[in-house]
Formats: sequence, C-alpha cells, structure tokens
Amino acid sequence: MADLTLTTFDWVPEMPRGFVRDLRVRWALEEAALPYRVASVPFANRGADHFAHQPFGQVPWLTDGDISIFESGAILLHLGERSAALMPADPRGRSEAMQWVFAALNSVEMASLPWSLLKFTGDAGDTPAWKFLDGFLKLRLKHLEPVLAVREWLAGSFSVADILMADVLRPVDRFDGLADHPACCDYVARATARPAFAKAHADQMAHFAAADAARTGA
Repeated sequence: MADLTLTTFDWVPEMPRGFVRDLRVRWALEEAALPYRVASVPFANRGADHFAHQPFGQVPWLTDGDISIFESGAILLHLGERSAALMPADPRGRSEAMQWVFAALNSVEMASLPWSLLKFTGDAGDTPAWKFLDGFLKLRLKHLEPVLAVREWLAGSFSVADILMADVLRPVDRFDGLADHPACCDYVARATARPAFAKAHADQMAHFAAADAARTGA
C-alpha cells in the first residue's frame, strides 16, 4: 500500500468540480510519479477527525506515513522535497520556486479567488465591490504578464510553483478574465496541457461522478 494518502471530500456540488484543491496535490503526485491512494471524508457532517487533520474543515490533506499535512501549498512544498520533478535541485532554483509558490498563494490568489467566487455565484455586476475586485485582479495580472511573457516556467524548469500559479489562474481563465493578458492565458494553457494535469483532472471528476452514482444508486 502506498504510504501517501490524499484525503478529499466524498462529494461536492457540480459548480466547484474540477477546481477542488485536491487537484493541486493529485497533479503534483502525477508529475512526480509517486504512488498514492485517495481517501474520502463526508462533505456534510464533518466530524472531529476531519478537524483534527484540517482545522478549518476543508480539503485536502496528505498523510505521509505518520505525518499529516494540510494546506495545498504546504503539501506541495513537502512533495517537492521528495521529487526533483517538483522542485529545482540547485539553491537558486529552489529559492525562486519557493518565492513563486508564495506569490501564487498570497499575491495572486488573494485577488483571483474573490473575483472568481463572484463569477461562480453570478454576483459579478456593476457595483463598487465588483469594480474594486476587478481592478485589483487586473493590477495583479498586469504585473504578472511581463514575467510570463519571457518564461516558460516560473523557476526555469516546471515546479510546484507552476502547479499553484496555473491553478490559481484557472478559474479566472474559465470566465475569460485572462483575455487581455495573452502571456498569462498561454501559460495556463501550457500548464494544463501536461499529461499529469489531464490525469489529475479526470481522476477528480471521476471521483465525484462515482459519488453521484452511489447517491442515486445508478
């Protein structure tokens, strides 16, 4: 049995499928060809054991032997220690990858997530709040665009930084929010064309489809 276990929800509604953050971990595990298994916890009625592993009642978390890690960024950095496919070996490359990991999660996702949530829920409109969030995201993309215009990958070779940055940008791309930023758009397309992403995405969608079937008895 694999010593790596990825835990995600047993089921989620249609809207977030393909974007639940266990996808980031699946993607990294597939890139590194590390054996793992997937475990589930209830989407509803989250119990004490769930909160013991993930204090906010979210997913994913990863168990590696007797280590349990939550937060997708922390999990990917942990996996980067296990595989050169996920993290450059040289100190300069590692530092660059790590800074872009935090940039994806702190500088970009803090703008992309609220923007995407309003789009997902249909609440984007001509309001002061929407105008602020839209402007905030566009400012972040304006500064990211010239970086991605001259780099295939953020730290030289493909790394966990690219998994996180591409996944942070995917919901924006879903709603055509990258239309005025061709380098960002091309970067997401390049990242999601990788076989490991395709496998991870298909596996997540199949996981939730199987849950639908179990619920309906089909």
